[in-house]
Amino acid sequence: MIARTWLGRTRADAGDTYLGYLEDTGVRECADTDGNRGVLVLRRTRGDVAEFLFVSFWDSMDAVRGFAGPDPERARYYDEDREYLLEMPPTVDHYEVAARRFPAGVLRASDPDPEG
Repeated sequence: MIARTWLGRTRADAGDTYLGYLEDTGVRECADTDGNRGVLVLRRTRGDVAEFLFVSFWDSMDAVRGFAGPDPERARYYDEDREYLLEMPPTVDHYEVAARRFPAGVLRASDPDPEG
């Protein structure tokens, strides 16, 4: 399994709005792409900046290309991203998922199966 990671930063006061936008764009499109195994968005606020770590899980790099296009290292942006993001990093990172373990009940029933 492949984890694709991207870090975006917004103004803290736009964090809630950006999260909703992110769910309607990147989260939804990833989840609807063949080979996607799930999406995790982590958020933290540091002073006046909200950071969003977007992690999507994929069956393979070919599946990633189904979402990202022929250059999977290139970040993918949506029309309104420029209104929210403080900068637009040009690339993303990919990792092989080497280990995973979640205690029973950590994930809701609607979440992807961590073992499957």
